[in-house]
Amino acid sequence: MKQDDLVIYEEQIEQIEKTLRRLIKDAQAKCVLLVDKDGHLITRQGFTQSLDTTALAALLAGSFASTREIARLVGEPEFSVLFHQGKKDHIHISLVGERTILAVIFDDRTTIGMVRLYAKEVSESLNQVLSSEKPEENRTESENRPETDSEYAASVETRLDDIFSDKT
Repeated sequence: MKQDDLVIYEEQIEQIEKTLRRLIKDAQAKCVLLVDKDGHLITRQGFTQSLDTTALAALLAGSFASTREIARLVGEPEFSVLFHQGKKDHIHISLVGERTILAVIFDDRTTIGMVRLYAKEVSESLNQVLSSEKPEENRTESENRPETDSEYAASVETRLDDIFSDKT
C-alpha cells in the first residue's frame, strides 16, 4: 500500500455518514457525496438513485485537478470551493483537507449561502474524522465521543452571528 493511500475504518465511515445526513437535513440538500482525490467514491447520502455516482466521483476529482492547474496559472495556491448553478439543480464542491472532496447537490428549496455555511462546518468535522489514523477502539473516551447536536447547533449559531452581526 502506498503511503499516500487513504485508509478509512468502519467506525469512521459511520461517523462520516451521520455527519453527511445531518448536512442534508440542515442545508435541505438533495444528496451529498464524499470522494477521494483519485476519484473513488467514499460514501454518499440522500437521493442518489438517479445518479451515476461512480462516474460523478471520477468527474469531480478531475474537475478539481483541472481547477488546481487553473489556480496555479493565475497565481493562486488552489481554489478550494467550486459552485455550478443549473436551471433546477446546483452543486457545491469543496475540498475536505487535502485528500477528499465534498459535493452537495441541492435545488431551489435552499440557498447557496446555507449550503456553504453547513458544508464548511461539516468539512471541519469530516477533516477531524479523516485525519485520525487510530481506529475507534484505540482512542481515549474524549476522542471517541462524537460532537453532540447541541455543540453543533451552538457552533452554527456562532457562525451565523459572525456572518450577520453588525460590524460598525
